Amino acid sequence: MGYDGNVVRRASQRLAEDRRRRQEAQEQRRAEIYRRLPETARIDRQLRRTITEIIAASLKDGKDPAPAIQDIRRKNQALQERRTELLTEHGYPADALDDQPACPKCGDTGWVGAQMCGCLKKLCAQEQIRELSKLLDLGEQSFDTFSLDYYSDEPWPGETESPHSRMEFIRDVCYSYASRFPKFAYKNLLLTGAPGLGKTFLSACIARLVAERGWSVVYDTAVNIFARFEEQKFSRDELDVRDARDDTRRYLQCDLLILDDLGSEMTTPFVQTALYTLINTRLTGGRQTVISTNLSMDEIRRRYSGQTASRLEGEYQVLPFYGKDIRLLRKQRPMG
Repeated sequence: MGYDGNVVRRASQRLAEDRRRRQEAQEQRRAEIYRRLPETARIDRQLRRTITEIIAASLKDGKDPAPAIQDIRRKNQALQERRTELLTEHGYPADALDDQPACPKCGDTGWVGAQMCGCLKKLCAQEQIRELSKLLDLGEQSFDTFSLDYYSDEPWPGETESPHSRMEFIRDVCYSYASRFPKFAYKNLLLTGAPGLGKTFLSACIARLVAERGWSVVYDTAVNIFARFEEQKFSRDELDVRDARDDTRRYLQCDLLILDDLGSEMTTPFVQTALYTLINTRLTGGRQTVISTNLSMDEIRRRYSGQTASRLEGEYQVLPFYGKDIRLLRKQRPMG
């Protein structure tokens, strides 16, 4: 699970800030208790000294330190019991003076060894949702708000089922894909059909749910994606090249890439090559992709290389959308 470096950085900063606030609050609480119960302050000073005493006892030449260490530990235990007694008698929890991390598993560092802790993963997911919200209106776009009301129950010309039943099936596939990611039967989806049928909406729903479940998601348009590939290859500005390289790395390495509106870009030989590289690299790396496009499979075959079309047909579950443009229907018949 590879989050973008900027997402991890922002999440780590939030974790560090939360830790700092808790430490400040604990220091204030400790100072208050010390003022009210001065004996607890004396006990804590004695407890800190016992560490030095244990080290000194263990370093004494020619003597068995075990009896001295055992005696120090007994004194230490008695001091702790007295402190607990003082605290509880005055209405404080027994551990009121102890530093307690919000996450005992990692001690609020965000890492357990080389593995990212669940507390940091949760913050990364939140930061990722925030980043996706810059591109998508995630305030409304969710499977719960996807409506079938504008899709006709009448059979669509040339098809055996109605737009309503077709879209109900597609919605269920997309929801299962997102809720079971990355273990759903279909690893990659290709959403095709005319504009205004809900492809981008459902793509955003997938992005939101997969990101909320803690996987790294990158959502971008074909125009932006291929522009970044071109900048990486052709730009002479070192900063632009570095930024573009970072973006293309995200496209290639994230757990789920959602490429929206394939075909809206100016298709050049470079774009054809970049698209094949993107698709093939993610497939060979076992990373999953959702592509939405207004193009049919025949149009994709003509517009891009045969290799690309073959990879899409062989490795993607194609979900054709059909029906009337929902945006136009909403203008003509607003929901009450």
